[in-house]
Amino acid sequence: MRAGYLGPKATFTDIAVQNAFPDVERIAYTTIPDCFKAVKNKEVDMAIVPFENALEGSVHLTTDYLFHETNPPIRAEIIVPIQQHLMVHPMQYNKWNEVERILSHPHALAQCHKFLHQQFRGVTLEQMTSTAAAAKYVSEHPESNMAAIANELAAEKYNLQIVKENIHDYDFNHTRFIVLAHNDTEILPSLTSTYEKTTIMVTLPSDRAGSLHQVLSAFAWRKINLSKIESRPLKTGLGHYFFMIDINQTYEDQLVKNAIEEIESLGCQVKILGSYFSYHTQK
Repeated sequence: MRAGYLGPKATFTDIAVQNAFPDVERIAYTTIPDCFKAVKNKEVDMAIVPFENALEGSVHLTTDYLFHETNPPIRAEIIVPIQQHLMVHPMQYNKWNEVERILSHPHALAQCHKFLHQQFRGVTLEQMTSTAAAAKYVSEHPESNMAAIANELAAEKYNLQIVKENIHDYDFNHTRFIVLAHNDTEILPSLTSTYEKTTIMVTLPSDRAGSLHQVLSAFAWRKINLSKIESRPLKTGLGHYFFMIDINQTYEDQLVKNAIEEIESLGCQVKILGSYFSYHTQK
C-alpha cells in the first residue's frame, strides 16, 4: 500500500499517516493538488490531506478540489492534536529572539497570531507549503537568522532547536485530515471511532428565495443532526456559492437518502463525498 500525503517528511499530515497507517509506504507530495492528482491517477492507493483546523477553519484549497474535481470518495477522517513550536537552526540559537523572518504554513502562522504579534511584531512572516517545508528550509540555510513554526517531529527530522513550545493561541488545537481512496482502507485497530458521518456538497437553484432554508428543513424534520455547514464561492461570479454539509449519520441510513432525494427534487445539485468513520489520535 502506498499513501500520498502533504510533505515533506514530518508534516502534521505525515504524523496523521503514521498514526493511522504505520505499515504503508509514505509518499510525500509538495502541494495538496499534487496529492489529489496522485490518488486520482492511482499513483498511490490513498491520499491524506488536511481538511479543517479547530482554530482557523477549513482548508479552502482542499474544499475547492473536493467540489470542482472528480475524486475517489472520503474513506476516513483522522483528527490529530496540533502543537506548534518555534524553532531555529542551532547556529542561530543565541540570537533566536532577534530573528528577521519566521516561516510556516499560512494556517500555522494564523494559529500563532497572538504570540507573533506580542513577541515578534514587525518581523517578516513568510508562507510555506507546509510547516515541515519551513523547518526544512531553515535547516538548509544555517547562515540566516530565521525561525520556523512546526511540530516536534520536524525539529527532530531537520535538526532544529525548539526555543518556544506550544505557541498556538488556544489550547484546543486539532486538525481534521481526510483519507481519499478508491477502495476501503484499514485504519490501525488501536484507533477507535464512535460514529460515522457523511459529507455532501450542495449547489442551490438560482434565484429562488428560501432555498437554503428548504435544504436544512429536509434534515431538520427528520431529526438528522448536521455538525457543519459552510459556504464557498462557486467561482462563477459574486454571490454564487456552494455549501458543504457534514451529516452525523451514514448515507446508508434511509432517512439520509430520503433527505437527499428531497433536496434534489427542489432543483439542488448534490455531490456526495463519502460516508466514513472519524478517528482520533493522541499525538
